[in-house]
Amino acid sequence: MNPSSPCSAGLGARLLLAALMAASSASAEVRLPGFFSDNMVLQRDLPLTFWGWAAEGEMVTVEFQGQKVSVAAFRQLPSPLSRWQVKLGPFKASATPASLVVTGNNRVERKNVLVGDVWICTGQANMEFPLNKSSDAEQELPLAIHPLIRFCTVPRAKGSEPLGDVRVTWQECRTPGAFSAVGYYFGRDLQKAIGVPVGLIGIYQGGTPAEAWASRKTLVDHPELRRDFVDRFDRIRADYASAVQKFNTEVEDLKKQGKRPGSPPPKIPVMPTWLGAELFNGMVAPLVLYGIRGVVSYQGEANADRAGQYRLLFPELIKGWRQAWGQGDFPFLTVQLAPFDKNRNRTLEQITATPEDSDWARLREAQSLAAKAVPNYALVVTTDIGAQNDPTPAKKDWVGSRLALSARSVAYGETLVSSGPVFKEMAVQGAKVLVRFDSVGGGLEARGGKLTGFAVSGEDKKFVWADAQIQPDNSVLVSSAAVPKPVAVRYGWADFPIVNLFNKDGLPASPFRTDTFSVPPPPAPAKKK
Repeated sequence: MNPSSPCSAGLGARLLLAALMAASSASAEVRLPGFFSDNMVLQRDLPLTFWGWAAEGEMVTVEFQGQKVSVAAFRQLPSPLSRWQVKLGPFKASATPASLVVTGNNRVERKNVLVGDVWICTGQANMEFPLNKSSDAEQELPLAIHPLIRFCTVPRAKGSEPLGDVRVTWQECRTPGAFSAVGYYFGRDLQKAIGVPVGLIGIYQGGTPAEAWASRKTLVDHPELRRDFVDRFDRIRADYASAVQKFNTEVEDLKKQGKRPGSPPPKIPVMPTWLGAELFNGMVAPLVLYGIRGVVSYQGEANADRAGQYRLLFPELIKGWRQAWGQGDFPFLTVQLAPFDKNRNRTLEQITATPEDSDWARLREAQSLAAKAVPNYALVVTTDIGAQNDPTPAKKDWVGSRLALSARSVAYGETLVSSGPVFKEMAVQGAKVLVRFDSVGGGLEARGGKLTGFAVSGEDKKFVWADAQIQPDNSVLVSSAAVPKPVAVRYGWADFPIVNLFNKDGLPASPFRTDTFSVPPPPAPAKKK
């Protein structure tokens, strides 16, 4: 069966429900979710929810670090299973292994449990990219023994409805080669900085768009998102189901008349590879009761051709995740798309011949604009880490380290430079434009020579490369003899930007534009001779 067909969209949910029903009928044993395993990390300083399943009415007792709570399992329709749920804590951070014990008609124990900070690592291929393939794997893997870091990876799953359980295995960080490289380097640097256990939950899959990671509630509640990702496909499913029912009725009528069907069954409609909320349902929803500290995300490549839509979708996705967890505005830290020339195999001269418009630049801009739409958000810039013909560059240590810097600032309130220069304002001064920045840290600098990557335009909206000079007050003066009356400036505005503006703390400036010019139409195809 086509995994993207309407018939299979809820297959994972149905199989899981069937398995749970079978387990329930075969045994009345008390059970924890498959997500609770030995070696896990529980979130510190929060009241924690523990839940699971048992026989209806069975008294279940949960014990951890000297706290004990009992509750009777209850039937929750329409599920055939009886569920229990309790709250314990808050607990202080602890590197001393403890056991979580659940007793009812039987006893369940999870050993070697620590208390610290739990971070979700989510996204597509750049987050999924494993440590053992990263550029520094040979040097890092022998050193990657960190017993106070624990990690797990949620198995790939999607569903038309939220799944109720998912099975993972938490591991001590001793052989993390298959885990996310970005996640590992983030956890390594963060744990060293904060000094408490760190839990990393990998929820990722390559090639996946943001709408698949958004909750259905997020998509339904916003008219534009509902139109684009819900109503259209619900209508296709309904039309297909109606056509199948009509076909089956006609077949039965013909059989009763002793005739053979003369027409084929309805064709399965063509659907996108990923439907809205499918990955949220399959990989995120089972965990939303589990306490976390925040999220680090590396996603956007699959939405690069829809940057205008992403401006709305991505902030709403973040809001939806926060609503699902019910923990307030926890930190959400994102990696900006790295430079990528889309396998065009161009020379450096071709890439820099003239300023171009760029859908990847527009997606990066959408990621930057999210900072204005949601609180406790940070963006890690990677203009110095790209690979010209590979959208998943292997240099991941800098990415993880910069995420850890952002976490220390946003989540932990440390006073430190965690961002490169960010555009603040511009002022036209005759034939020149003065550009000012926030987050200059110890000052601006051009890495490796003359400042590059700036372009300027006049009222004609035609950009040309510009001369750019860092001023003593850490502004940048931009000009071009070809544009005597400038109105707009762009920096790093390209699929594969060649740029070198940093602060002296080693962090690159974020690409930006000061204009709001519309995207020019694509050139008309050449006429065949």
